[in-house]
Amino acid sequence: MDAKVAESKKAVFTEIKKNVGASTGNDEAGSVASGYSNIEIPASLKLVPEQILRRTGYTASYNSDRRVPNWVAWHLTPSRLTGEAKRNGAAFHEDEDVPEPRAVNFDYVRSGYDRGHMCPAGDNKWSAVAMDESFLFTNICPQAPSLNRGDWNEMEQACRKWAKQYGDLYIVCGPIFYKGKTKTIGANKVAVPDAFFKVVLCMKGEPKAIGFIYKNADGNRPKGDYANSVYEVERITGIDFFPSLPDKIEKKVEAECNPDDWEL
Repeated sequence: MDAKVAESKKAVFTEIKKNVGASTGNDEAGSVASGYSNIEIPASLKLVPEQILRRTGYTASYNSDRRVPNWVAWHLTPSRLTGEAKRNGAAFHEDEDVPEPRAVNFDYVRSGYDRGHMCPAGDNKWSAVAMDESFLFTNICPQAPSLNRGDWNEMEQACRKWAKQYGDLYIVCGPIFYKGKTKTIGANKVAVPDAFFKVVLCMKGEPKAIGFIYKNADGNRPKGDYANSVYEVERITGIDFFPSLPDKIEKKVEAECNPDDWEL
C-alpha cells in the first residue's frame, strides 16, 4: 500500500475514534462504561484494505477488494430497540461513499445468498436515518439463507435480550475468510465469507465478553455451540477487539468463554 494512502487512512481512523463515541440521539445516560471511549471500535487493520465509515447507528470498516465490511461495530442500548423507524419499506442500496466497483442489489439476485445484515435493522428502530443506513451494502454480506434467517437471527435476538437485561452492550461482527480461493457473486465480484464472527462485551458489574463463530452454511444448533473466547476470535480474524479497555480488563474478558454467564 502507498505510504501516503496508509497514513491518510490512519489519520481518518484516528479522527473517527475521537468522535464516534459522541451522542447520536437517545442513548441512555449513565452507562457503566462512560469512563471509557469508543469501546466497540477495533484497532486499525494492517493487512487488508480499510475505509472507516461512520454511520448513525454503527461504524464499519470496509474492504474495497472484497466489497464487504471487515467488521461492523455498534453500541446497543434498550432505547435503540424502540421507535418509529420500520423495516418495512426500507430498501437495500449501494453505498456511494465507497469507490466503484462496489456491491449493488443485482449482485445478489439469483445468487443463492441472502443479503445478510451485520448491524441488524432491528437494532436501529430508534432512528429513520439509522434504519436506512443499516440497508447500505457496506453493512451487508452474502449469507446462507438458513443461517441468516435461523441461528444468526437467534443471536441477534439474544443480543437484544442482553441489552435490555444489562442496560447496554458493545458488539462487533463481520465476515471470516479462510485461506484459499474466495467465491464471489455478481458482476461486482462480492466476496462470499466462509464464516462469520460476533463478539459481545458487557461492562455492567463485573465486565464480561464472549465470542461466536458461525460457518456460512446451513445449520440449526444451540447458541452455545458457536461460543468461543474473544481471544480465539481475534486469533482467527486477526482483529484486535476492545483495544481502548484497560489492559487488565481487556486480557481478562477476552480470555474467558463462559456460556453460563450469558444463559446460553
